[in-house]
Amino acid sequence: MIDLYTAATPNGYKASIALEELQLPYELHVLSFDKREQKSPEFLKINPNGRIPAIVDRSEGDFAVFESGAILIYLAEKTGQLMPTDFKGRSRVIQWLMFQMGGVGPMQGQANVFYRYFPEKLQGAIDRYQHETRRLYEVLDGRLGESQFLAGDYSIADIATFPWVRTHEWAGVSVDGLEHLQRWLAEIAARPAVQRGLQAPLREQDSGKLVKSAQSIIVK
Repeated sequence: MIDLYTAATPNGYKASIALEELQLPYELHVLSFDKREQKSPEFLKINPNGRIPAIVDRSEGDFAVFESGAILIYLAEKTGQLMPTDFKGRSRVIQWLMFQMGGVGPMQGQANVFYRYFPEKLQGAIDRYQHETRRLYEVLDGRLGESQFLAGDYSIADIATFPWVRTHEWAGVSVDGLEHLQRWLAEIAARPAVQRGLQAPLREQDSGKLVKSAQSIIVK
């Protein structure tokens, strides 16, 4: 059994989608940002950075894993699924995973902040991050014109990238003209496990079980 600590954000969806795709049993703990549960002493024992998602693998001596990309790699290697075992195939998946972790996520995240939340309208910052996000989408579109999925077969690279690109409108970034990216979005959105993973953090809007569960965990 795996404890999943998450919330309804693009990074949070990565872990729940992966767990659903891999059909791994997990217990859901949705953290309340309003209550700052992600900064509680109990959760900081699991993830000292105070961010979601994080998991605790009870079957491995309550082993904790934080950072969404690290969680995806851990689950893929644990199960032998969603990432090839051959040297080049594994590298290809990790390359596209890092493209998301170091590019799409940070750039689109900043686009979200300056477009939606920043108290002042700084058009230069909005343009900078929206344009860079669109450029990264164009890189994805080019790759998806060559391959059905980012690294050949469906993998954790697709799982990492999909939750971000699906929210492109929230960041004010268009996918018009990116036919291959649109095809990929539709194909992944149609997967039953992806649909379940997107719904998972919405099952508990306010987790009263967090403190009790976290206090019982001894992080190895």
